[in-house]
Amino acid sequence: MIFKSSATLRGGLMLIGSMSVIGLVDNFIRFIADEGGVWQFYLMRALFTCLLISGYFVYRRRQLRTSHFWWVTLRSTLTAAAILVYFIAISFLPIAIAGAILFASPIFLLIFSVLIFGTRIGGWRILAVISGFVGITLVLKPDLQDLSILTLVPALAGIMYALGQLVTRYKCANEDTLVLLFGFFLATGVLGLLGVVLLSVFPSLQGMSTEVPFVSTGWVTPSGKFLFWTMIQGIGSLIAVSGLIRAYQIAEPTYIAVFEYSFIVFAGFWGWIIWNEVLDTIAVTGIIIIITAGVIITVRAAKSEEA
Repeated sequence: MIFKSSATLRGGLMLIGSMSVIGLVDNFIRFIADEGGVWQFYLMRALFTCLLISGYFVYRRRQLRTSHFWWVTLRSTLTAAAILVYFIAISFLPIAIAGAILFASPIFLLIFSVLIFGTRIGGWRILAVISGFVGITLVLKPDLQDLSILTLVPALAGIMYALGQLVTRYKCANEDTLVLLFGFFLATGVLGLLGVVLLSVFPSLQGMSTEVPFVSTGWVTPSGKFLFWTMIQGIGSLIAVSGLIRAYQIAEPTYIAVFEYSFIVFAGFWGWIIWNEVLDTIAVTGIIIIITAGVIITVRAAKSEEA
């Protein structure tokens, strides 16, 4: 049984609520991509969110203090880079497909756990990993005759997200969750600043990517539309991530993590409502396989911890 207590039920519902918000606000990235670049968006959203978080810490008279600065820095950088790549993918792929690959991270996480920490896994999880990669292949549908780096962009997001989770689990488990939240948004700001500076110093880089202009657009005078959607996306992200943190605080993570996959459903629903995106049968099949593989990995991990 997944619902072992009322706390698990509340945590699961809170997680589903958070995923519904993220699934909605991430669809707004395309509005932002029409007005500016991902680097400027990352920088300006970070300024806004970090200011709000800092204000909360001042109001609560709390200190931004970490016990393992470099591990928190690595964790923040990995997750910020993963979401950056995911946002880039959203600008040219249906959000349900980009999200499905991002949330294939349990598959990559299990592989890295085995390779780096020597975690032992049984037949069910081995089968889940193999099935997960089949699902990823069905979703991406790579054309071997016309293979490009764009095909691998969503998978790169999933890999970096998994590495960030690995650092969180083994090196940042005792850190203040709000400090980790601040670290994540701060890292997004640093990456955004680096991108803006690089494109300003080397203006020839701007416009180089005609397929994904969201990447090669430097600083532009922000329009009202850009500022509005950046603020909405930032507020939504803060609300959703705060809900995620609270969910994992009140319930056992291994029992509620499966509800994160509801994101793919909400993202696909809003992608259909807002952008009229309809996935073909092969992509839907791949997404179902990825979700099933992730659920199996999560459930088997929970049973291993109970043993």
